[in-house]
Amino acid sequence: MASRDITVLGAGVFGLAVARECLRRGAGVLVIDPKGPGGGASGGVVGALAPHTPEGWTPFKAFQRDALLLARTYWPEIETASGLATGYRRSGRIQPLARETDLERARAREKAAAELWQGAATWSVTPDAPGWAPISPVGHWVEDTLSAQLDPARAVVALAQAIELEGGTIRREGEPQGVVIHATGWEGLRALGADLGREMGGGVKGQAAILDASPGEIPQIYADGLHVVTHGPGRVAIGSTSEWDFQDPEATDNALDDVVARARAAVPFLKDAPVVARWAGVRPRAVKGRPLVGPWPGRAGHYVANGGFKIGFALAPALAPILADLVFDGVDRIPEEFRLGERAPMTQRPRGDFP
Repeated sequence: MASRDITVLGAGVFGLAVARECLRRGAGVLVIDPKGPGGGASGGVVGALAPHTPEGWTPFKAFQRDALLLARTYWPEIETASGLATGYRRSGRIQPLARETDLERARAREKAAAELWQGAATWSVTPDAPGWAPISPVGHWVEDTLSAQLDPARAVVALAQAIELEGGTIRREGEPQGVVIHATGWEGLRALGADLGREMGGGVKGQAAILDASPGEIPQIYADGLHVVTHGPGRVAIGSTSEWDFQDPEATDNALDDVVARARAAVPFLKDAPVVARWAGVRPRAVKGRPLVGPWPGRAGHYVANGGFKIGFALAPALAPILADLVFDGVDRIPEEFRLGERAPMTQRPRGDFP
């Protein structure tokens, strides 16, 4: 169903990915966000696109694998359409192994990845690592070729530019028209929960930093629970914290100082690298830790695409056409893991795993 009006509330990666998909199907698209593109969590600095481990396989893990493979064509296409760089690179990733039990588990995952990743990427254990790699106490590392990276703030700007060049409109204010898609971040999850009468999610603050180091075009690093991603000379991003309780959503503090100290201790080339930028933002996390996509129960013509948390950039390009199929053609391909469920009485507020 083309030639209809679509309003997307929210210009983060979820909102913009859905907006462009609707635009490509012939709709008139208006995106409204008072902060502008990437004004919230999508304007971050790290940009690690990384898979779940190849074990305990679930439909959700399979979906994420396919989304990471889709990224290989999606973000280069956005660069072509916009004329802007997104920072996307099929970098792969390296992880040091800390304990012998980790090494045993990694070898089992190596065998599982050969089957579950279907030859599209590899997960391998190696006793050899380049000189810049973080130290491994057991002398082995994991390398995978499914991981990739982008520069979040630049990727969002490029996506917004593509939308406007293709006929969409992005404004900081306006009146919604036609079908309304809510991609309104962590505060939107709180509003959704209040309307449905149960906890749907909220915000988890993250702090990250950029350090002045120039190791070259190396794979992303995952060490001591931190992502280390190089974005060019003098720009190595590290992060992030996961803060459930916070007062100031955009302030950085000693929690980030701890992240910097851990990164310097784990990664040799960051030992003396100065901090050149600090970032903080609140990421939308749904109760199950997975995005929510689908109709807003009880509100005809309203849909939700929210809760990307740490995997929004990886999943948004894959979820956008699924939501568009429902909006335009009434075809419901939404995976069970991403469904909103039905409205509950206000007296029933199961909290799931959301603190």
